[in-house]
Amino acid sequence: MKAKKGDFIEIEYTGILKESNVVFDTTSEQIAKENEIHSEKQKYGPVIICIGQSNLVKGLDDDIEGKDVGVEYELALPPEKAFGKNLAKLIQFVPARVFTKQNIRPVPGLPINIDGMYGVIKTVAGGRTTVNFNHPLSGKDIIYKYKIIRIVTDDSEKLEAFMTTQLGIKKDAFKIENGENAVKLSIKAKLPKEVQDIITKKALELIPTIKKLEIAAEENK
Repeated sequence: MKAKKGDFIEIEYTGILKESNVVFDTTSEQIAKENEIHSEKQKYGPVIICIGQSNLVKGLDDDIEGKDVGVEYELALPPEKAFGKNLAKLIQFVPARVFTKQNIRPVPGLPINIDGMYGVIKTVAGGRTTVNFNHPLSGKDIIYKYKIIRIVTDDSEKLEAFMTTQLGIKKDAFKIENGENAVKLSIKAKLPKEVQDIITKKALELIPTIKKLEIAAEENK
């Protein structure tokens, strides 16, 4: 069986820097431990994503389409299809007052967030601080090893994946109930109607087998 655009799939993968053969990302806890990148805060194991929804790096997302379930693949990606080229315009001088306002003492190598832009301080000299806003892996050739475990057919699994991967909402923040003709999504927060409408429209678009989606705020107990 081949995966196609719009399918929800369960996938395992490992990302490797081509030049140094260093593993920088993996869904396998064993591989993470073997390569000394294991984190207790990270949950390991295959993930469920929707092909074509940019849940993965573009080059990997594009390559998955049309691939067979259960087959191991290896993919080489140039920077432009991975984490982007290293752009000189994204290496910028940041005034000292910006760091003072955020109570930050700038030192080289410090990751920072300035107005929603994430970067790493490159140099500090004479009150002038240079920040690199490129992705940490920009300019790098990447290798991905991956395998599609299965194509997901259960609507609840698809909706759960949509909530966690598309919206970034943790699993314990919502509950899914399957009814006879509809699915009820209870969220532990009150959402504006405009937001509910956007979630509903996108979910029904990605999961057309769900004919009706009801969103409700879960009562605090």
